[in-house]
Amino acid sequence: MNYTLHQLQIFLKVAQTQSITKAAEELHLTQPAVSIQLKNFQSQFDIPLIETIGRKIYITAFGKEVAQASEAILEQVHAINYRTAEYKGQLFGRLKISVVSTGKYIMPYFLSDFLNANQSVELAMDVTNKRDVIASLYNNEVDFALVSVLPSKMDIEKMDLLKNKLHLVGNTSRTFGTETTIDIFKDLPLIFREEGSGTRQTMAEFLARNEITHIKKMELTSNEAVKQAIISGMGYSVMPLIGIKNELFNHDLQIIPVKGLPITTMWSLIWMKGKKHSPVATAYLNYISANKENIINNRFSWYEQF
Repeated sequence: MNYTLHQLQIFLKVAQTQSITKAAEELHLTQPAVSIQLKNFQSQFDIPLIETIGRKIYITAFGKEVAQASEAILEQVHAINYRTAEYKGQLFGRLKISVVSTGKYIMPYFLSDFLNANQSVELAMDVTNKRDVIASLYNNEVDFALVSVLPSKMDIEKMDLLKNKLHLVGNTSRTFGTETTIDIFKDLPLIFREEGSGTRQTMAEFLARNEITHIKKMELTSNEAVKQAIISGMGYSVMPLIGIKNELFNHDLQIIPVKGLPITTMWSLIWMKGKKHSPVATAYLNYISANKENIINNRFSWYEQF
């Protein structure tokens, strides 16, 4: 047998997600690349590792044993790398962060310099909706989570990073006044994010709090899908400013001034209270504490224009 560590990593991720598509997304690979490596890995075994029934993947009993062995092997490799870096006096380990989908426009700027300064630190960042982010934090699968709406029933600690401003947004085909009342919502077809989204929760709470009767046009499962629907003229939505920078500067979208908006929440890095951080996680918290203001000033100066 001549399988590689890369193949072990790919098979383990497919086994964990039971999906080639999800495995490719989490490993930042293309689906064809994952499929090819999976096929090459399977070719070294006479017993099937995976069964495909319809469009769903199932891991065989033998495949589950191979996945467990793969995880153990990769953990040992990680330990060897850790000890090597430790002897060199380097910070080494894995930083695991779960980020709500819109947070992908923020988190990289709070990570890049830290990772560049610590080349032996490996980042595992999962971008998903708020429901799954909170679940991964609760299950102790990650070091930190980035959210804009704090979980109400969890004992957490937090570090605030950046204000989250949510505006009513539309395309540029229609002209609006300098400020309108919230009654405008009654006449606009609204596009919502999916259930479990922090943006959806904030938007729904605003509408309910102001007793706004509205027209629900559609529900979409990503910030990008909502943007494209708005640009095409399919409707309007309350969106985080952080995710529409390019579209505003390119005049594909406009902020519609409404009394009572923007809604302001806070992007916060959170972790379970009492969690014993790894050396990498501790170093990252110290880095953010010392450099947060510089990152905001250098990376988000445009934010105050809106």
